[in-house]
This record gives sequence, structure tokens and C-alpha cells, in this order.
Amino acid sequence: MAYVILSVAAALFVALYYYFTRTFNYWKERNVVGPKPLPFVGNLKDSFFRKKTVIMVYKEIYDKFPKEKVVGMYRMTTPCLLIRDLDIVKNILIKDFDLFLDRGVEFSDEGLGVNLFHADGDRWRVLRNRFTPLFTSGKLKNMLRLMSECGDKFVNYVGDVTQNNMEHRINLLVQRFTMASISACAFGLDLDKDMLKSLQDLDKLVFTVNYSIELDMMYPGILKKLNGSLFPKSVSKFFDDLTKSVIQRRGGMPTNRKDFMDLILELRQRRKIEASKRNDDEDVKVLELTDGIIAAQAFIFYTAGYETSAATIAFMLYELAMNSNIQDKLIEEIDVVLKRHNGEITYECLSDMPYLGQTFDETLRKYPVADLLFRNAQVDYPIPGTDVTVKKGQTVIISGWGIQHDPKYYPNPDKFDPERFSPENEKNRHSCAYLPFGAGPRNCLGMRFAKWQSQVCIVKFLSNFRVEPSKNTPVDLKYDPSRLFLLPSGGINLNVVRRQSKRTKNKPYSLSK
Repeated sequence: MAYVILSVAAALFVALYYYFTRTFNYWKERNVVGPKPLPFVGNLKDSFFRKKTVIMVYKEIYDKFPKEKVVGMYRMTTPCLLIRDLDIVKNILIKDFDLFLDRGVEFSDEGLGVNLFHADGDRWRVLRNRFTPLFTSGKLKNMLRLMSECGDKFVNYVGDVTQNNMEHRINLLVQRFTMASISACAFGLDLDKDMLKSLQDLDKLVFTVNYSIELDMMYPGILKKLNGSLFPKSVSKFFDDLTKSVIQRRGGMPTNRKDFMDLILELRQRRKIEASKRNDDEDVKVLELTDGIIAAQAFIFYTAGYETSAATIAFMLYELAMNSNIQDKLIEEIDVVLKRHNGEITYECLSDMPYLGQTFDETLRKYPVADLLFRNAQVDYPIPGTDVTVKKGQTVIISGWGIQHDPKYYPNPDKFDPERFSPENEKNRHSCAYLPFGAGPRNCLGMRFAKWQSQVCIVKFLSNFRVEPSKNTPVDLKYDPSRLFLLPSGGINLNVVRRQSKRTKNKPYSLSK
């Protein structure tokens, strides 16, 4: 009996080993160089066991093969191709975009899967076509006033909490601003104690990675087939309820706030939205604009705008604290330009601060916090300049972190240097050497909003405070492997020092300490 049990166990082990390594000769048979995979986890051992973020795992693979244009790798047991060559990146993201339209991470409609980031195919075309006009400079200028009001309240809040203690975890501090700004710009809501608690609870549910991601890597498309989601049902319920509540309060009609929900309600009056025809023979793609679809867009607008902006602002303040000469130069520009514009932050005011723009760009060069660049091939696609063909349905991966820390494009890449983005230096750089918002038709639709939101916060903050390293400020940042986007483990502690004694005249910030 013991022999039978051992034999069955051995046979089962061999069968499982074969099953979870069955694809691992794929790239070797095609003479494509790449790291050696491990059973079951492929090349994602460290991210699967939550030792490293998957962003840093891709970056390490990128660094390991500096002479290769493409690298064969395995997300779990699924063969994928990591692209290193910038001309190939440009082909995939821009020139041959229609052949790499989808991200390939679809999930249940009821689970918010019909949001603009995750939607694929015709559904994405319709959404992108009709939502793009909502993010033009003209439409977003109306939201600058809301951002500025949140910035004034934020400055008062920071002044209060730093009176008795200069040292603060800066990432948690600026999250207060981005939560308030997104709540105001998206839903017209003030960030009171109840709303703050709800959003903080939501943060853990949305931004803590779970194994549904690896499941979809192992069996691409399984979440859609099983009507599953990347997020718990409570997240869907929160945004469904929030959207219905806002629509009901506004009587289903746009108001004069000109916020995100107003712009959505203008579209909602049409009942259905459609994509533009790319040629005369193409059928018009139509999508009914249901409350569920609106909730999905509200979800992605909030989650993308809150977490990524908060992390970017925190990294920027960290670098300013570590580089006081850069902070001095930026503060001088802010003071001079604000005086010229009578203290009012407008589109023209922000445009008049080139060094602020350079510092923001360099922050995202060094810390591309949402480095999730995947595309799925729509057809068999021969990679230009190689003998490699990507098969229909296969995923290609682009490591923005790898590219933006490559000394070939950015000498001394660990140095924080806003002059990299001076007009003289930018004009000589490859167009795909800077990818924090992606590139091509599927780049980040909220790029302009994210930039303005972050810059408003920085301008308001540095008009009143400076940042300095504290005794607990980390020298080498380590990243939390449990988070979807990059966030330093343990946060970033900095000293916040008031530049002037007078307070702003706005009402006190409505959040509890």
C-alpha cells in the first residue's frame, strides 16, 4: 500500500511538474534570449511571493539583457515578450497601434471592468472617442479653481498638524490633498470625516495586489470568462452607490460646477455614445451609457488620479528635500510667477513655470509609479529588425522603469536632475524614452489632469513650506511589494518647515487630525 501511495504521489508530482513547465521551451525553440523560468511562477517568483513589486521584476529583466532588442519571458506559465528597443516600442504603441489595441486584462462588467483603462476592442474605441473631449485643456481649466480651493484648505491643514511636530510621513499628508481634489473634481463632494474613512478603507481594497492578477496571467481571459473581477464586490458597490447618489442629487442633469460628473451627465443625456468611423465601410460602434458604465469611469478616474498623483507629489517633495538647491530654485520661480499673476493659479500661471514642469517630469522619469505598459497582439506580428514573431493574443511588455533608468538614454540615471527636461535636452531624446503616461492613442487620458493637480499642490505647498530630511528619512527607498503602484515601504518621513508665519485666510481644513 505504501508503495502504491508513493507511486501515485510521484506520478502526480511528475504530471504537475510537466503541466507547469510545459511552455518553458517556447522562446528557446525560437532562439529568443531570456531569463530561465521556474515551475509555476515563470519569471515572477519575487513578485508572486510578494518580495518585490512586479514593476521592479520587469526592470531587473530589462537590465539583465542590455544587448537584446527583445527578451523572452514568462508571466507564470504564459510566454510574453519584453521589448527593449525604443523603435520597436514606437511601432507597437504608435505606428502599428491598431495591431496592439488591447491591454488584455478584461474582467466582469459588474466588477467595474468596463472602465476606460481595462476595456478592450470596440468598447474601448467608443469610450475613448467620447471621453477624450472631457479632458481637453478647455474643459479642465474649469477644474483648476476646485483644485486651488482644495490646495488652500490643504495648506491650512498642514499648518495645523506641523505646529507641534515638524516630522510627518509626507505620502500620507499629500493623500489628503489628492483625496479632496479628486472628490471635488469628480463628484462635487467635500472630504468630511465619513468620506475620508470610506476612501481610506477603499484604498486597501483597490491598491493591495491580489492573486486574481496572477490567475489571469496563468490563464489569460479567465476573469472575463468566469465573470470575475480584479476587485472585491464592495468596491463595485461603493462606486455604484456613489454615482447613483450624485446623479440623483443633480436630478440627472449637469450643473454649473463643470466637474467630471457634470461632463458625464452631458453625455448621459444622449443615452447612447458611438465611436467615429475610421473609414466609410466601417460599421458605427454604439454603446449605451448606463449608470454602471458611468460608475466604472468614475472608479478609474478616482483610483488613477488619487494614488498616482499622491505618490508622485511625495516622491517630488522627497527629492526636493534631498536636493535643497533644486528646491531653492523652484521656490524662487513659484514666488516670482505667483506675484506676477496676483497669487491666482490659472492655466497661464502654471504655463509660466517651466522649471516646475521640468521638476515634475524628472520626478516621473525617476519614479514612474504606474508602470503598467502591456499590449496584446491582434494578429501574428513580425517584430521589425528581428527574426521574432509575436503570435496573435500574446502580450508584449514595456518596462518604463527600465527605459527611464537606462544610462543609454539618461546618463547617471539615479541622479535627480530637472535639466534633463530643458527644451535643449528634450529635443535630442527619442520620443519613447519617456513613458510615465504611455504613448500613442492609448496613452493616459488623464495625463493633463494629473499634471495640473500635482503642480497645484506643489505650488500651494512650497508657497508656505519647505521640506527637509528628518532623522527618519530613508536614503535608499524600498518599495512595498503588496501595493499595485509604487509606494515606499514605511513611507517617506520628512520635516515640514513653515516659510512664513501668517496663515492663509481660507476656512480651516475640514478633516480631523
